[in-house]
Amino acid sequence: MEEIKKKSLTKKDISKKINLKTGLSKLYTEQITDDFIYILKDLIKNKEISIKNFASFKIISKNERIGRNPKNKKIYNINARKSISFIASKKLNVKIKDL
Repeated sequence: MEEIKKKSLTKKDISKKINLKTGLSKLYTEQITDDFIYILKDLIKNKEISIKNFASFKIISKNERIGRNPKNKKIYNINARKSISFIASKKLNVKIKDL
């Protein structure tokens, strides 16, 4: 049985898909992808954003906590940090279930 390998989606992958779908040049689609990601980052920094029929993004703050390495049982202090929360829309969830 063939094992399914997980692959991260990169900006180049997104640009290539846009290029194949629209017929625009690779350089132009890379610029579109970079601009879109830059805009998303900028909007998320300022507040929660919602893209209709796609998803919502927001920054959540995680408190400092104690963690443990499961291999050697050594205890570490994990610093407070910020993280991005991605919540898919109902329409996107339905489309994913239909795959």
